[in-house]
Amino acid sequence: MQLPTVPWQLTGNHWLTLPCINPTDGAIHAVGVLHRGARAAIEFAGCPDFMGGQGTPLMGPVLRVNGEVRVLAAEGIAWERAVGWLPTFTCTVGSLVVRGTIFAPYGRDADMAGAVYTFAVENRGASDVQLEVALEGALGHRQQRVRTPRPFDDDHLVSVGPDDVLLLEGAAIPGLAAIAIGSDGPVVLEAPSGASREARPFAIRRAVTAPAGGAVQVAFYIAVGPERDGAQATVAVLRRRGWRALLTATREALSSLEQSTGSDIMDRIVNRNLLFAYFYGVGRGLDDAHYYLVRSRAPWHSMGCTVRDWEALMWTLPAVQLADTGLARELLVRACELHGYAPGQGVHYIDGTLFQPGFSIEGPAAYAIATDRYIRDADDDQIVEDPVVADTLYLASEDITARRDARVPLFSTEVMPSGASAPHPFTLHGNAVVALALDVFRRTLDEEAAAAVEDPAAVRAAIRRHFAVDRGEKARLAVAIDLTGNVSLDDDDVGSLLWLPLYEALDRDDSLYRRSVRALRAADGPRSALVPQIARLLGPDAEGVLAWLRRAPLDNGIAAEFVDAEGRAVGNGGDAALAGLLAHTVWYAAHALGLRG
Repeated sequence: MQLPTVPWQLTGNHWLTLPCINPTDGAIHAVGVLHRGARAAIEFAGCPDFMGGQGTPLMGPVLRVNGEVRVLAAEGIAWERAVGWLPTFTCTVGSLVVRGTIFAPYGRDADMAGAVYTFAVENRGASDVQLEVALEGALGHRQQRVRTPRPFDDDHLVSVGPDDVLLLEGAAIPGLAAIAIGSDGPVVLEAPSGASREARPFAIRRAVTAPAGGAVQVAFYIAVGPERDGAQATVAVLRRRGWRALLTATREALSSLEQSTGSDIMDRIVNRNLLFAYFYGVGRGLDDAHYYLVRSRAPWHSMGCTVRDWEALMWTLPAVQLADTGLARELLVRACELHGYAPGQGVHYIDGTLFQPGFSIEGPAAYAIATDRYIRDADDDQIVEDPVVADTLYLASEDITARRDARVPLFSTEVMPSGASAPHPFTLHGNAVVALALDVFRRTLDEEAAAAVEDPAAVRAAIRRHFAVDRGEKARLAVAIDLTGNVSLDDDDVGSLLWLPLYEALDRDDSLYRRSVRALRAADGPRSALVPQIARLLGPDAEGVLAWLRRAPLDNGIAAEFVDAEGRAVGNGGDAALAGLLAHTVWYAAHALGLRG
């Protein structure tokens, strides 16, 4: 999918995403939520071309000074991200200094399907100034998106509700989502009458006085609900709790998620990507409040609201676990509930329905590895007593066992974890992962089942024996084999041999591993996958890769599936699951391998 041409500011929480905040004027061009019933994201925008930053925004700030409209960015606008996640701008309008902050409340007693847009106006002049702070925009586009967007075919409707609230929704009943917009004080509302397929303009205006030498603050509350009454009720809760308390709670909660590596540069890479994975790789269904794991909630990623077990459990979950073991536990159980009935069978919708079949041996193994990682990091071995986790582990063990070769302790697969067809049935990466999973099964299954589990040492020995091509000083590892002499040396972007030390298949200083890494052909051309570059942090050239990452622009600092030689995103930017892998691997390289930025 084409990358956006605007360097969007973005934020959100598990309920709601604000992926398209225009850095030139602070306008919000889109709001998105997850919907379990639709198995998709539901997105509101000002126009169909919202990702290009063209046309009327969904809602944007307008400032009137003594009745005259003043352009916020006329004298420049500077942005920063408070706590690494809250877009905040500062600009000067004559004698006024305007500071705006956009945040989606998060944390204890603050987590809800809403957002707040606050404005603080400082008057450095010698006389009072009459101000009107407004959000103006239009509801011109609504879409449902699994991977590709499909616009709703009913009319747009903007109306005025009780308690000075604007309501944005579709005319059809029942609808899937509605937006309500209110303020922290008296407002004037403008809304067109009736519904239409054309864009419906609206405005919510708040008049205040900025005293000489003083400041005034205004807040607008934005809420989303399954229908307009629920959205309006959420605005009432936002008002009752107040934007100051919500902002304080959000800042404190976000601060608790931050990680440290001992290097400021590495910290920025880790925390930027960790927070993106935390909120854009994990969402709560607007219609059922349950958590769901997705590849990315960013509307410019082509995998959208689908996910593979491997991506959810081995990319997103480790990053979440760094920051929030409580949520990591809930997500692990949730993944077992939704996807554990058929582990590794392919790509899934958010609700566990199979989207694209294709068995990958890494899928069932991922449940065991993720469970073991959680037990070690959280010191909570009781999770295996959870019936849904226990059932998933037994099913995963059975699925892996069914793929064992009759003669050799190696296991076959249909597709690589990238989704590409396996060139031969037995893959190096898959069997390395299986060996680690077998270690876990031996510790977590009941005594009788554990006794029947294949010896992981035998699998690792078979890897050395059967995957090594050539001999002696020229020996290197094949990527896939068929046990009849046919081999493939073409590495998989996701299931790369570069990851072998992480799965304890080979030590990173092992000569066979190092020769195999050196033998890999470097990707050339204007487009290459980011995953192998991340994997190289485990290998002999880790220092060089880390230096490259420090310079790499990525997608405004966030992982993209495809990048150019300089690390600039060229395809599938805003990759939330991959952002989780990047964050966790850089953190691991710092803490476990001793790399320093």
